[in-house]
Amino acid sequence: MRGSHRLSASFSALTLLILTITNANLATAQAQRKQRATHLAVLTHAEVSQAQKRLAELHYGSGPNALAAFEKYEGRDVTRHLSREEFEALMNASEPKPRDPGYKHVEVDLDRQVLLLIDDDGTVKKVLPVSTGSNKDYHVKGMSGLAYTPRGRFKIYAKISGWRKSPLGMLYYPNYFSDGLAIHGNSSVPDSPESHGCIRVPNSAAVDLFKQLPVGTIVLIYDKQSFVPAKDWVTAKQ
Repeated sequence: MRGSHRLSASFSALTLLILTITNANLATAQAQRKQRATHLAVLTHAEVSQAQKRLAELHYGSGPNALAAFEKYEGRDVTRHLSREEFEALMNASEPKPRDPGYKHVEVDLDRQVLLLIDDDGTVKKVLPVSTGSNKDYHVKGMSGLAYTPRGRFKIYAKISGWRKSPLGMLYYPNYFSDGLAIHGNSSVPDSPESHGCIRVPNSAAVDLFKQLPVGTIVLIYDKQSFVPAKDWVTAKQ
C-alpha cells in the first residue's frame, strides 16, 4: 500500500509539473503572438508618409481633420488616429464623388457630415468635416428655436471677411446661404451635428474655402431622404 501511495504521489507530482510547463509554454506563445501583433499594428514612417500622400490624392488634405473627413465620408468611426485598420481602409478607398456632377458648386451631405467642394469640371476638389444643425430646441441669450439646417438648393448671397459676431456666437469668414445661416469657420467642429443650423468647418480651412465661394455659388444640402439638383440653375444662367 505504501508503494502504491508513493507511486500515486509521484504520478500526481509529474502531472502537475507537466501542466505547469505546458501552461508556461502557452503563456509564452500568447505573449509572443501579442508582441508580433503589436509590432505589425505599428505603422512605419514610410507607411505614414504614404497615408498622408493618399489623403491628399483623395482631396481630404492633411492632418487630423483630413482623416476625420475621410472617416466621415466612408461611414467609419471617427478616431482621427491613423491606425493599421485606417491605413488599410485608406489605401483601398476611391475618390469621393459628387451627388450632382458636371458643374461648380458645394455639396453638404448631412448624413455623412462632410462638405464637398466641386470644381468647374464637376469633380471633387476638397472634402471637409462639418457639423450641422443638431435638430434640437435651443435657448440661448433669450433666443429660442430649432437647430435645423435646411435641405435644398441655395446660393451664397453674402460674405464677411474675418470674424463676425452673431446673436448665437462668433462666425469665422461666414458665407451666407439662407436667412442668416452660413458656412463658416469655428474652433469647435464636433463629429456629430451640434450647430444651431449653420454649417461649421474647421477654422484652419475657413479662409481658403471663403476664397472658393464667391457670391452666387450654388450650395446643395441633402440627406438620404431629400435631394434637389441644381443643373437647371446652371443651364438658365448660361
